[in-house]
Amino acid sequence: MNRRGITSAILAIALLAVGVWGAYQYQLKNDYKIALNNDYQRLFHDTKAHVANVQVAMSKALLSDSREQNVLLLTQIMQQATLAQDKLSQLPVSHSDISKTQKYLTQVADYSYSLIKDHLNGSELDNKQRESMFKLQDYSQYLTRELTTVQDKIMTGNVTLGRVEKKQREGLREANEDMLNTSLVKFEETMTEYPELIYDGPFSDQIMNMKPKGLGNKKVSAEEARKIAEDFLGNKQSWSLTLFEEGEQFDDTAKIPSHTFSVSKGSRTNDVSGYISVSKQGGHIVWMNNTRNVGSISLSMKQAQDRALKFLEEKGFKNMEPNYSLKYDGIGLFNFANTENNITIYPDLIKVKVALDNGEIVGFEAAAYLHAHHARQIPDPKLTQEEAREKVRLDFNIDSIRLTIIPKGSREVLCYEFKGKYKENDYIVYINALTGEEEQILQIIKDENGTLTF
Repeated sequence: MNRRGITSAILAIALLAVGVWGAYQYQLKNDYKIALNNDYQRLFHDTKAHVANVQVAMSKALLSDSREQNVLLLTQIMQQATLAQDKLSQLPVSHSDISKTQKYLTQVADYSYSLIKDHLNGSELDNKQRESMFKLQDYSQYLTRELTTVQDKIMTGNVTLGRVEKKQREGLREANEDMLNTSLVKFEETMTEYPELIYDGPFSDQIMNMKPKGLGNKKVSAEEARKIAEDFLGNKQSWSLTLFEEGEQFDDTAKIPSHTFSVSKGSRTNDVSGYISVSKQGGHIVWMNNTRNVGSISLSMKQAQDRALKFLEEKGFKNMEPNYSLKYDGIGLFNFANTENNITIYPDLIKVKVALDNGEIVGFEAAAYLHAHHARQIPDPKLTQEEAREKVRLDFNIDSIRLTIIPKGSREVLCYEFKGKYKENDYIVYINALTGEEEQILQIIKDENGTLTF
């Protein structure tokens, strides 16, 4: 074979190799898109299911005339609304587009919590509370219908969730319009009409409209925020950060303007695996979320809790203690409160999510901590432990006593915390350490999925 023939053969082989490689990359890209779209469809289906459960439980609670049954139903509403909000936050959608929906779900959960406390204190639903519940039920029905409409479009191929992974802002806007503007944004527009909830809870409008206390004064640019986010994630070579959104109130619940980045693996900016948000004031990590699928569970909740605590210590949060936990979808969600001079400060709250397959930190939220944390002048208690104990039922079998600070409307209250049992159930009783008033009673629920208080 002459030189020209050899050259032609080599070129033919090279072209064939390039064609095979190109076909492989094309197929790989399609496989990735399909897998990504399937994952988002699952998240969307779960969101819809949780919202539907909220609506059904609300209708039952409004019909029920049993205080005990209402406590169970309101607990279900609280849990399902919380899970719906968590799944909704994982969808690749501009969070400012759905901020009112997230706020609605948060307040439904917190309002249910306040009604549970009323029931446990012997109160029935009054007319104003019942009217609020009816209106909230109407909105949950409407949201369920809109979610169904969007899901139908997804199933018929009219909306492709994977499109929102495009890095261009224009592409993000267009994809968000495809997914939401047809339905969910209509719901957002009606959310301004839902009733103001009158309750004494950590997510009340009164609390969230207060200026965050833990941010500091330094102004942080987008590029400085990128470096802060990279340091927080660690192993910089493994991540690529793209500025995703810069809303003045990106986190509408916490009122913390932020620089928010999509996080991709390596240099593949179209391979978004999560999001991270850095406050414009102070440069603090407000939240981080990794949307990867979790494999087979290999860690216990105790092991995951230890991993979360170690993570917080590595990030500079040295005095955090675990409070309650929840296990769902292969993830352990843990709440940690700050401590100071052996006093537990519940308003300074941080949430950490741990994947139970390998212990990876897949979620972090410090909005409540940044909102409440500040240098406190904690007063000395005016009551001794013994004097506070006299304010608690004598047949309450106490396991532990300690000083705590709890949120009470717009105030913080120094209390003695009494943990123990009453008639085979676990409770926490808070007695004001300055006045001796009974401030709050919580019931502790423990099951295979974790520990909750209400």
